[in-house]
Amino acid sequence: MTACALETAAEDDGAVSRAGFTIAANGAYAARLAGSGEALFPERWTLDGPEPYAVPLPAAQPEDPHAQLLPLVDGRVLIGRRVGGRYVFSLLYPTGPRTGELPLGAVESASLRLLPPSPDGACAYALAAGEHSTGVWRVAGGARGVPEHVAEVRGRCTGGAWLDRTGRMLALDRRPPGGGPVKTVAVDLERGGEVTPLLQITDGSDDRLLLADPDSGLLLIRSDAPSPGHHRLGWGVLGSTLPVRFPECLRPADAAVTPFAIQPGQTLTPEACAVALRIDAAAGSWVGLWRPAGRRLHHLAAPEGWLAGAGLWTREGALRLPYATRSVPCGLARVDPAVAMPEEPVPHPVTTQSTQAECAGGEPSGRVVTPGVCKPVPLQQAPLTGRTARG
Repeated sequence: MTACALETAAEDDGAVSRAGFTIAANGAYAARLAGSGEALFPERWTLDGPEPYAVPLPAAQPEDPHAQLLPLVDGRVLIGRRVGGRYVFSLLYPTGPRTGELPLGAVESASLRLLPPSPDGACAYALAAGEHSTGVWRVAGGARGVPEHVAEVRGRCTGGAWLDRTGRMLALDRRPPGGGPVKTVAVDLERGGEVTPLLQITDGSDDRLLLADPDSGLLLIRSDAPSPGHHRLGWGVLGSTLPVRFPECLRPADAAVTPFAIQPGQTLTPEACAVALRIDAAAGSWVGLWRPAGRRLHHLAAPEGWLAGAGLWTREGALRLPYATRSVPCGLARVDPAVAMPEEPVPHPVTTQSTQAECAGGEPSGRVVTPGVCKPVPLQQAPLTGRTARG
């Protein structure tokens, strides 16, 4: 299953604010800060049973609104609390009527953010911003049971997407130490943080990776390469020599579009992957569905109380959207893409022949640009070719 956190992206520096609802790597659990005002507490949702249900995990005192949560596949919930100039981590779990808590240790940092759940489901990672570099920390699941520094990457790093199913290759959006455009790099966590260029559409463009699906290689990208100063949503395929494409249907008038989940299991057929998008406009937020092979962005109303920007695809192809209302405090709506996305064309596998004119679904894509690096390298070759210096 594809799992995502609720995300709100800031275009000025690529920072991502994560709040509200995070789904575990296998889609079985989720976690959020529940309550209101100053009476906040962690809440774990179980999603893989006949009906979803929530279990409160309150501590001895209310949680700070800045506390960060991440569910593991075994049902425990990682919490990171900001205490002075450091972040303190613990694992929470239900035990009878009370909440069990296993302290893990702390990371000294003025600014730290949990990354999306690692694909292995047992580990959790965080980015700690420094003055000239960004540290990657394994804050749960390490051999020693305490936070471990696993990599140091030069520059200010934001974003975060996993490129494989093992939790080895991590994509980060990096701004160089002296300033300049943001480029996505791949960080090999098994080789001490070796950095490989991953996304560089033009020399001067800001190129960020929003989502990646390890099964198909589909990448969802935001870049100002087609229109400098104006960021657009595009897509590409890891390992393909085709240029990144920017479909017109992904920039509706007077609305912001942010992808939050990619359908998994579509091996070798990235154009067949269904993508769920959050659409924000003056009228509110709703859900968009789209496939690279299609020409249309399909709009559908979100369920009442949708935890906007959160959701997951099952391998069977259903989209599940969490919601909470007074009458249903823990709900999961199901969307059938066969009904919500009618008359989609039959997709064809992405070829490896380079072209300057092709765009998604035959739609105009503005100025089609060719990646600035020689070509995106296949995932299995990324640790072995085209390396830059460490960090």
